[in-house]
Amino acid sequence: MTQEEKTKIEENIVDVLKTVYDPEIPVNIYDLGMIYKIDLQDDGMLEMDMTFTSPSCPAADFIFEDVRTKVESVTGVTGSNINLVFEPVWDQSMMTEEARVELGFE
Repeated sequence: MTQEEKTKIEENIVDVLKTVYDPEIPVNIYDLGMIYKIDLQDDGMLEMDMTFTSPSCPAADFIFEDVRTKVESVTGVTGSNINLVFEPVWDQSMMTEEARVELGFE
């Protein structure tokens, strides 16, 4: 896979991640800053690190499976290894400016 193809697939991955929401927060998980790493390998395998706003997130299972289903549906992704991490600990500074405005933090 060329670097151009890889970049396009990674952009498509970001697009689908922007359709995943925590049911309690009206901002997508990508803009919330919950995705720490997107690394697409040359064979199409996706290595991704993500977190939750809280380790005890009641919707964690739903969100995690929604992420897996959506990223694996992206053309060019052959599989995924999604790691749930809590280092660094998520905080509001990880949100995009748009997310902070939407949630009334700015």
